[in-house]
Amino acid sequence: MELLQNKLRPDKLKDVLGQDHLIGKGKVLTNLVKEKKLFNIIFYGRSGIGKTTIALALMNEFNLRYRMLNATINSKKDFEVVIEEAKLYNGIILIVDEIHRMNKDKQDILLSYIESGLITLIGLTNSNPYHSINQAIRSRCQLLELHSLTESDIEKGIKRVKEVLSDIKMDNKTIKYIAHLSDGDIRYAYNLIEFVYYGFNKEITIENINEVNSKPSFFTDKNEDGHYDMLSAFQKSIRGSDVDAALHYLARLIVSGDYDSIYRRMIVIAYEDIGLANPGIGPKVIAAIEASERVGYPELVKPLSVVVIEMALSPKSNSADASINAAISDIMSGNVGRIPEHIRTTSPNYKYPHNYPNYWVDQQYLPDNLKGRKYYNPRKNKFETEMYNFNQKIKQSK
Repeated sequence: MELLQNKLRPDKLKDVLGQDHLIGKGKVLTNLVKEKKLFNIIFYGRSGIGKTTIALALMNEFNLRYRMLNATINSKKDFEVVIEEAKLYNGIILIVDEIHRMNKDKQDILLSYIESGLITLIGLTNSNPYHSINQAIRSRCQLLELHSLTESDIEKGIKRVKEVLSDIKMDNKTIKYIAHLSDGDIRYAYNLIEFVYYGFNKEITIENINEVNSKPSFFTDKNEDGHYDMLSAFQKSIRGSDVDAALHYLARLIVSGDYDSIYRRMIVIAYEDIGLANPGIGPKVIAAIEASERVGYPELVKPLSVVVIEMALSPKSNSADASINAAISDIMSGNVGRIPEHIRTTSPNYKYPHNYPNYWVDQQYLPDNLKGRKYYNPRKNKFETEMYNFNQKIKQSK
């Protein structure tokens, strides 16, 4: 059975929902169709906002030969078949869904044909292409971001349902409710309507929807940018010491069910944003994660909420993160130098600090060309101030 979302997929760019920054008079995609010029493009953005629809509408507008593959599902052999077809017809458009998952083997066989123009690539991805797509592919494509659909866009799309399901029973209040529930994902709206349509004798009501849609719908798919936005908001709320916002985003992440991402991000926050201002927080986070894994959902909310509250209220310091990044920057730029002779493995000239008062002795550790280089700059918090002052006091006692 053909899905409702496919029956309602527009054939022309002008009928695509939203994306006014790309479609319309004077806009880039409309101009490309007008000029009959198509280039390698990667469309990126969250799920259900029209990436596939726009790609297929372009194929229809241009009336070009194309093939559509999925980087995860289709094999290397499938890609090779498309290449042979491109050679036979002196060119082809290849639409690759989930292009961020295309492995090196598939990329390698495509690159030269994309470069020669035999294959024009249209990539579709839910991920940020600047982070997830190989630079060799990315540099050969124009990257176009699709924006989330507004509730008004979703309502417009829902009203089209009557073109296919003429006997559907659905009032404007219900349409607005579905649009709000869909959170900018038209595919979600269509799938929900179709399910309720066949499950409740063609009658779409708020009561019927709530009966089958017990879980709140918001954008938290762990494979898409929206989920990473959620993790970003979670970290930034803790970094900004907003305990209520931190708990809000923790709750949303818990409801999404991707606990592993929560755990990883909490560990990063403990050492990146809190760091030496509260060095005991790292072990506490690990303990809370271990407790959560043992008790599972829903009890895991208790240890996680306790430690997240402490993280948000804790003093903050990124001195360790900034320090190691500065050191890595020197290494990556080739600013290294030779290790001083007296601290090499077999040197007889090494001074053993434990043999000296206060367990410290004045000797050089950095290479000559980095002598005096300061990577670590303490922040103003109790723990770092005490440690730094103690260290300075010892050095001044020589």
